[in-house]
Amino acid sequence: MKKKEYSAGAVKLSFWFMEFRKVICLLNQGKTFEEIKVLNRKQNIFGASTVDRADTIYNTVVARIQCLSSSFYTVFLHSDIATQKLFVLTAVMAHDTLFFDFVYEIIREKMIIGINEYADSDIRIFFKNKQVQSKKVACWTDATLARLGRCYKTMLFEAGMTDKGKTVRVIYKPILDAPFRQWLTGNGMELVMNALAGVR
Repeated sequence: MKKKEYSAGAVKLSFWFMEFRKVICLLNQGKTFEEIKVLNRKQNIFGASTVDRADTIYNTVVARIQCLSSSFYTVFLHSDIATQKLFVLTAVMAHDTLFFDFVYEIIREKMIIGINEYADSDIRIFFKNKQVQSKKVACWTDATLARLGRCYKTMLFEAGMTDKGKTVRVIYKPILDAPFRQWLTGNGMELVMNALAGVR
């Protein structure tokens, strides 16, 4: 999996599971990304509140999809909802290196040592460590980091990996079904699989 420069862009983004699934269905029907882009402009297929928001959803969902090999389309469409959400989470992690690091370094480590929850303090410690490691993250304001933390919590909740606790959230260790595991290992995504499964 290709590591990208750290970004705080996630503060404006959502998990967008239904939108992700809609694009995969259209691609599976033979539509191209460009045709879906036009369809989005003409028919507001995501039910966005503004044209700008519709563009943001399209651009983000497509960027996430394109971070994965197109071989996942069929596996995704034949999976249950829980696994489809894990595919979306995988795409988000592949698209956003800082979010991947959070899941890998915080959530995975908690699962490895048998702790089934994480707190806002874990998020703050994660960002403090990243500020030491990265000049870019060091420049971000406390407000930006707080918004990013809230975004990460929402992503994990919507992916089905946590509950919706206020300051402490329970981690639900996901069950990775065989086709999903095989796709991950066959496409160089072992680190993502380890992050999701909570293993070294």
